[in-house]
Amino acid sequence: MLRLSRATKAFLLVVVAIVLVFMYAPLFILILNSFNESQISGWPIESFSTKWWIFAKDYQPIRAALLNSVLVATGAMIIASILGTLVAFALKGFEFFGRATVNLLVVLPIALPGVVTGVAFSNTYSNFLSPAGFNIGYFGMIVAHATFCIVMVFNNVFARLKRMNPHLQEASADLGAGLWQTFRLVTFPQFRTAFVAGALLAFALSFDEVVVTIFTAPPGVDTLPLWILKEMARPNQASVVNVVATVVILLSLIPVYISQRLTQERQ
Repeated sequence: MLRLSRATKAFLLVVVAIVLVFMYAPLFILILNSFNESQISGWPIESFSTKWWIFAKDYQPIRAALLNSVLVATGAMIIASILGTLVAFALKGFEFFGRATVNLLVVLPIALPGVVTGVAFSNTYSNFLSPAGFNIGYFGMIVAHATFCIVMVFNNVFARLKRMNPHLQEASADLGAGLWQTFRLVTFPQFRTAFVAGALLAFALSFDEVVVTIFTAPPGVDTLPLWILKEMARPNQASVVNVVATVVILLSLIPVYISQRLTQERQ
């Protein structure tokens, strides 16, 4: 076992502390500025108030943007959960020509820059589907989000399937259980936590997405991150933007935290 000297441990702790401060100090300042009584963000904060939180709670554009974000993220999560699980089962259970290529194609969207994915979908919708009479609109944004969310579910489920004992399914079949009964009572409980964890990560990834949304959102439709981006150009809206950004941080923490706990408990 590698043993570190006391000086080395102290040095590593200092490095970790510096990195954490560098990462989270801006978020802390943003959260504090959401309680800034002034209409323009600044530092140091002269007086604190919750008036911008009260204003944001009743501000209709924010409520509409939040609803859009939740709907799009939920739709993308459902599509990604179904397709990601099916692909994971196909790649785990069958050997076929092009298996490695399919694996690459599933993972590729998360590696591509968001602007490339956004432009690709925008061109497809405007140059091919719209002239053909298909006005895909709101659903197109959900599909675009689902493409890079699939990998979240796929990676979690595929990793769990590789560690599952295949003899349990065989024993269930030998005892007379059908395919669906075996899946429901034997297979699914074994990868359920990985499935839920992947779905929650997909929701969080879609909820925060802004680049792909810029290219695929129908006219007049804003998600919460897109609304923040637009309002950043208005200095007098800075305090309200800080409130919304704080809400996004808190909402993003929930699925990530639950996903992490599910993974740890299963391990």
